[in-house]
Amino acid sequence: MRIGIYELKAKKGVIRTTVKYYGDSLDIKITGDFMVFPEDVIFELEKKLQGLSLNDLQNLPKILEEILSKATLFGCTIEDFKNSIYGALREVGL
Repeated sequence: MRIGIYELKAKKGVIRTTVKYYGDSLDIKITGDFMVFPEDVIFELEKKLQGLSLNDLQNLPKILEEILSKATLFGCTIEDFKNSIYGALREVGL
C-alpha cells in the first residue's frame, strides 16, 4: 500500500486529500477547513470514490462535477477539489 497526501490552499480554506493505493484500487479521503453545504456531499463523494480502480480515473472529473454540483461551495471550486485529488495521486506515483 502507498499513501499520498496533498494540501491545496483554496481561496478560503485548505482541501486535504489522502489517497491510499492498494494495487489496482484507490481509497480517497477529503478533509480540511473548506466550507461546503450540505456537508454530507463530501461523504457522498468519498463513498463514490472508494475502491475506484485505475481504469476508472478518467471518470474522476465527471464524478466530481456530478456530486459537487449538488452543493454550495464557499471559497473553493470543483476545480480545487480536482487539483487536490490529482496532487495526492501524483504523491503515490500515479
